[in-house]
Amino acid sequence: MKRIAESTVRRLSLYLRFLEDFESRGLTTISSDELARRGGTTSAQVRKDLSNFGSFGKRGLGYSVPELRASIRQILGLERQWRVIIIGAGKIGAALAHYRGFRQRGFEVLAVYDNDPRKLGELEEGIAIRDIARLHQDAAALRPDIAIVTVPGPEAQRVVDRAVAAGIKAILNFAPVQLQAPPDVTIKSVNMAMELEGLSFALSNRE
Repeated sequence: MKRIAESTVRRLSLYLRFLEDFESRGLTTISSDELARRGGTTSAQVRKDLSNFGSFGKRGLGYSVPELRASIRQILGLERQWRVIIIGAGKIGAALAHYRGFRQRGFEVLAVYDNDPRKLGELEEGIAIRDIARLHQDAAALRPDIAIVTVPGPEAQRVVDRAVAAGIKAILNFAPVQLQAPPDVTIKSVNMAMELEGLSFALSNRE
């Protein structure tokens, strides 16, 4: 498949949420104009995003909501269950372990890891907090697909190296640092400061 821009994937996630909302309200068809309005983009952009993956909808009739929802779920790889671990049992890690929406979206949290002996054994949503030293051993049995890293910045690269050594190929990073990994490992970073700066820009440049 050709390389797809990250911005396109983000918009597909938005379209999926809108379609799920439309379906919950009993709507069976939707236009590219409505998807564009909800997503803050243009109908041409919606059609371009979808055309990367095939032909959807009919001119003058719009898109079938259940069919397009199912197609986007398949495009995003949500037709299977993804195995997730969380590394870092601090406030962010604990909050994520409690988040029930992961399972609803097809992401199963298998375990939480930390290096603080005082936290080991505590339960987060029925998941025991394990010693990070066990990660490589556990990975052979659990076969996690994704690691969510919620450790302080100075520890993040060491933790990512450990996750990569355990065979994990996808990492969601909450640490405010730039991380390095082999080419076959995908890292996505959640930078809260940057998101706030984007809001600051929007507020400062209102007409």
